[in-house]
Amino acid sequence: MSSASTTAGVVRHGPYPELTWAAILVGYFLGVIIAVSIGYAALILGFSIEGSELAAILGFGILRGILRRNSIIENNITQTVASAVNGASSGMMFSVPAIFILGYGSDFNPVLLTFGAIAGAFLGIGFIIPLRKQMIDFERLTYPGGVAVATILKSPGAGIHKAMLLIGGALLSGGLHAVSQATGVDNWDLGSVIGMPGYMNGVWYLSLLTIGVGYIAGKGGVAFIIGGYVCYWIIAPLLGGLDLFPVDPASGEVTAEPDALRLLLFRPVGIGMLIGGAIAGVAMAFPMIVSAVRSMQSAAKSEAAMSRDEMPIKLLYTAIGGAAILLAVMAVLSTDKMGLGRGLLMALVGTLWVWIAGVILSEAIGRTNWSPLSGMTLIAVTILIFISSGLGDTKAAVVSAIMVGAAACVAMSQATDLMLDLKTGYLVGATPRQQQLGQFMGAWLGPIVVIGLIFVLHEAYVLGSDKLPAPQGQVLASMINGIEGGDVPAQKYLAGAGLGALLSLFQPGLGITVGLGFYLPFNIVLTYSIGTLLRVVSDHWLGHGYGESTGIPVAAGFIVGEALVGVGFAISMILQAV
Repeated sequence: MSSASTTAGVVRHGPYPELTWAAILVGYFLGVIIAVSIGYAALILGFSIEGSELAAILGFGILRGILRRNSIIENNITQTVASAVNGASSGMMFSVPAIFILGYGSDFNPVLLTFGAIAGAFLGIGFIIPLRKQMIDFERLTYPGGVAVATILKSPGAGIHKAMLLIGGALLSGGLHAVSQATGVDNWDLGSVIGMPGYMNGVWYLSLLTIGVGYIAGKGGVAFIIGGYVCYWIIAPLLGGLDLFPVDPASGEVTAEPDALRLLLFRPVGIGMLIGGAIAGVAMAFPMIVSAVRSMQSAAKSEAAMSRDEMPIKLLYTAIGGAAILLAVMAVLSTDKMGLGRGLLMALVGTLWVWIAGVILSEAIGRTNWSPLSGMTLIAVTILIFISSGLGDTKAAVVSAIMVGAAACVAMSQATDLMLDLKTGYLVGATPRQQQLGQFMGAWLGPIVVIGLIFVLHEAYVLGSDKLPAPQGQVLASMINGIEGGDVPAQKYLAGAGLGALLSLFQPGLGITVGLGFYLPFNIVLTYSIGTLLRVVSDHWLGHGYGESTGIPVAAGFIVGEALVGVGFAISMILQAV
């Protein structure tokens, strides 16, 4: 590259601009859109999708299509900043909703939580940067998601085409969802039209967002679909044939209503499967833990972290120290009953868990493109609850544990996201130091956006409702109730946990995806299956290239359009109620 100049910390490289204000500002804009879209989808479906590919496609549309800028590495910075903003969506959507579901929504300080999540984001980034060279340059871990984004960045014409398809999909999805919201028609009872028994639940959710997520997941979503179909089209008919439908405790009568079946049977078993699958996934990651420790040892011996391509190690130490102090302040101030010693202990445990889990997750996603983030979050919150339980106040203990756990979850999410982005940068010739700066510059914005989104959606729709099930939050809330001695269906949880663990031992993540099929309302599963089926058919008849070039951009547009309209209606509902 030619000579470089620096203005206010933003570097420009002659004819190949990289970390520029254009890249940063476009990254902020796209990051907010993606965080809102994926965060909204996560509250419906219970899992998150990677935002880097979506950011790369949209980045092409703005940087190259509108601003006429032609630098691939500049687009890579835009994608890095945008995905850093989005890093808070999965981290916070997997944890914070549990506070609202447990009824403690007015008993925590959202500003304090936001600063804690920002501190967690900086911790995750600071801890993982020294391992970049070892994991990517030396071990050459695959990071399939990073490779996919690099492929987009290397196809300039295709990038602009994909951006146009995404925008078209967003307009279509947003328009249809606006009609659905305005008319109040969001489900179609096809089952009753064709004479299906009620317990088979033939109601379809009218949602292009759900179809889009199913298409992007492709074959990876088949297990999720199987879970739902097994519940309502196999187990429910068997229960009917054997006269074994459960008794509704409210009425004392046997019930075959699909909603009652889900609440009394399928959802508790599904929660157990999610917990069992997550724990088994962490256990299966043990070889990766060993590998990650060896990576850290090798990095230290080779002084890989001291490379001039990286951010200065002293600056990283400063960032880690400052973030750890901020996390400690949040833990101490999380509740009036938190003493200094206990708060510092929670912050120390959270910081250590960020370091350990962040490395494990980065190793796991680098080798398998699968991340047991929800399992790591469950373990972190469980440990923190045991520490905070000595407060003698259940509400205070739970709130403080989830607040620190949310910060740790955001940190883990940022660590894996940065390693994916650094893999992309490695393949397109970007400067690691510039990407790392871009990640720091984007990470602070995500928690602000997501905490606002959570409050807006809860006020309008209520987290944990059929409209926004927030499955991961429900699982965390159920686990907390169990720890605190609440009235939980322990036998169903244990049965589900055993099944989920066995499935995850057979294939990583299988217990979690099948468990989500058990847990979620079947109308969502039915609509999701359309997207998955379309992807399988298009891959078979039209080839994988069609899905990558046309199908995925349109599907991503479906997610963005419906999510933005849904959030817009939520804001409108709140303003009308004021």
